[in-house]
Parts: sequence; C-alpha cells; structure tokens
Amino acid sequence: MSDIQLSDVSTLRKRARRNVENGAVTEGYSANRKEILRLLNESLATELVCVLRYKRHYFMANGLKAAVAADEFLEHATQEAQHADKLAERIVQLGGEPEFNPDLLSKNAHAQYVAGNSLRDMVYEDLVAERIAIDSYREIIQYIGEKDPTTRRIFEDILAQEEEHADDMADILKDL
Repeated sequence: MSDIQLSDVSTLRKRARRNVENGAVTEGYSANRKEILRLLNESLATELVCVLRYKRHYFMANGLKAAVAADEFLEHATQEAQHADKLAERIVQLGGEPEFNPDLLSKNAHAQYVAGNSLRDMVYEDLVAERIAIDSYREIIQYIGEKDPTTRRIFEDILAQEEEHADDMADILKDL
C-alpha cells in the first residue's frame, strides 16, 4: 500500500480557497513553476520554428519524389502547430505568458531553422530537428517526473508524435 495520506474534504476545501488567484496551480503543485515555464516556452519556440521550416519545405519541395515529401511536410507543420497550441495553453494555465516574439523564437528554440537547398537537404534537416526534439522532450519528461503530471503528459503526447515524424523523415530519406 501507499504511504500517501489523502486529505479530508474539509482540508481540500480550505486549501482550494487559499491563493485562489493562482488558478490551476494549487499548494500541491511541487514543480519549480518558473523552470517549467521556461522549458515550456523553449519548447513552444522549438515547435514554432519547426512549423516555419516545414511550411517552407512544403512550398519549396520539388523533384521526382517531391509530392510524397510535401504531403508529409504539410502534415507535420499542422501537427507542430497543434503542439505549440498545447504548450501555450499549458503556459497560461500555470500563470505564465507564452512567448511568441519572432525575434526570440530561433534564439529560444532547441531546433534550428535550416532551410535546406535540395529535397534531400530539407528532409535531412527535418529529421535532425525531430531528433533534437525527441531528446529534448525525453529529458524534460524525466526532469518533470511526478512533480507536474499534466505537463509531463503533454510532453509525452508530443514526444510520441515527434518520434513518428522522425520515422517518416527517415523513411523518406532512404528513398531519396
């Protein structure tokens, strides 16, 4: 059995009324909120940079195998934008402000914006960026542990999709 003691209803109700202005962040939140917000904003920047790179690649893809790659680029751009939305929403839930300043995005992002000249270069750079995101998000998940299960689950969901993206890019790269 667990050593964790559950609070009685009266205690839960009293705690809920304290610091009510903190919204979803209750006294039971044990993570370093400032650090979690920094990680979330860096990840938001990473996702937004990836959206921009994938969109460019979608429009610039040409050559014999371009149609298959372009379809993947567009699908990934859409999914990366959805990731960004989830991260921004969580930042706000934790009382932070999502950073959308274009001047800071590439500076804060883990992945780089590399345009790529050929279709092969584009796919290669997207695969590198996905691998960066995979390692980064895996480390963030481990760092968070049990301190913020909601944020951890968001990163776990995004990580699963980033792994799919990397698989897609690796498959396309083999065919080029």
